[in-house]
Amino acid sequence: MKALERRGFTALHTVVAVTGFCYLYMEYFLTIDDPFAIVNHPWQPLVMAAHIVAAPVFVVFFGMILRSHTLPKLRRRERTHRRTGWISLVSFSVMALSGYLLQVAVSPVLIATWSWTHIITGTLFVAAYGVHFVLGLRIGRAQRRRLRERSAL
Repeated sequence: MKALERRGFTALHTVVAVTGFCYLYMEYFLTIDDPFAIVNHPWQPLVMAAHIVAAPVFVVFFGMILRSHTLPKLRRRERTHRRTGWISLVSFSVMALSGYLLQVAVSPVLIATWSWTHIITGTLFVAAYGVHFVLGLRIGRAQRRRLRERSAL
């Protein structure tokens, strides 16, 4: 995986996760006194717009990571990070699909179903990718340390 792909994916992951959790908080946990208010916070439309604009770019980066990182690891049958990688892959797929279906849902039942599916799988993806990323950093540092030790001999 190229450094640009990894950095871009991580940056977009952060933007989409932060805007998603901020919107979740504003939509479901903030309450206001005005019964005629359309939104719970003045920034709510901006946060939602940022989330919706960043998400398709994030999906493109996911496709790049899938091609350069995930598929080669699956072909080699590597065991490192296998569990967090699979959880990330499956939860991302459901999260992305539910996010797009949420955009076109018209009935209240479908909107609620896709919303909660998106929230649950999005939270699962953020957690799984976070663990996957940290484990990858640790293994990368250990590998670099071993290379330095070998070259010092």
